[in-house]
Amino acid sequence: METKDRLLAFKIYLILGALFIASLVVSNLIFQKFFYWDFFGWYRFEISVGILTYPITFLITDIISEIYGKKKANQVVTMGIFASVFSLGIIYVANAVPAIENSPVSDVLFSKVFGQTALAVLASMIAYLAAQYIDIYIFHFWKRITNGKMLWLRNNFSTFTSQFVDTFTVLFLLCNFKILPWEMFNGLLMSGFLFKVIIAALDTPILYAAVYVFQKRFNLKRGEELVLD
Repeated sequence: METKDRLLAFKIYLILGALFIASLVVSNLIFQKFFYWDFFGWYRFEISVGILTYPITFLITDIISEIYGKKKANQVVTMGIFASVFSLGIIYVANAVPAIENSPVSDVLFSKVFGQTALAVLASMIAYLAAQYIDIYIFHFWKRITNGKMLWLRNNFSTFTSQFVDTFTVLFLLCNFKILPWEMFNGLLMSGFLFKVIIAALDTPILYAAVYVFQKRFNLKRGEELVLD
């Protein structure tokens, strides 16, 4: 691969990594707001707004896994952990600093919104670690089995499995930490998992389009990966 192509591939990798980290950190910050979505009268989803950005992380790791390989995908996941810990430290300091009398956001309001973020981020990180590494492992397992064919199979099978692990783990921990009541567990588990399954199915064409663009631009064969090291 020529030097200019290598630089372009590396820049795209950095952009994907930045989008991944931003989506992960934001999902941890906004998770306390819940909303409902009436899915064509068939099912009423009751889910956290944090779930809106989280599926993006799995789409990005699947793109990186397919184009850049397992090692680069795992590197992005690890960077996400460091970013989450760093953001947690900033929130802790911001929560500890006293607000002035005419501050638009009082100490009480700030603590109410972000005070439980530490435990939430811890729960999310544990679930995230398990789910993302499972997603990457299953993705590459099926890539070997199918010799680089049937992208839709490894994308959806890896995402469905990892998303269930993620949803179950984070809700289990949040309920154990008493951030959420146990009465919400079953409903949020069902809503969260079904929502992620729908999004995973919908993002399959996006994954195919992204892989097609990469393969055409960098003259990659089916299943071939870019080597940046």
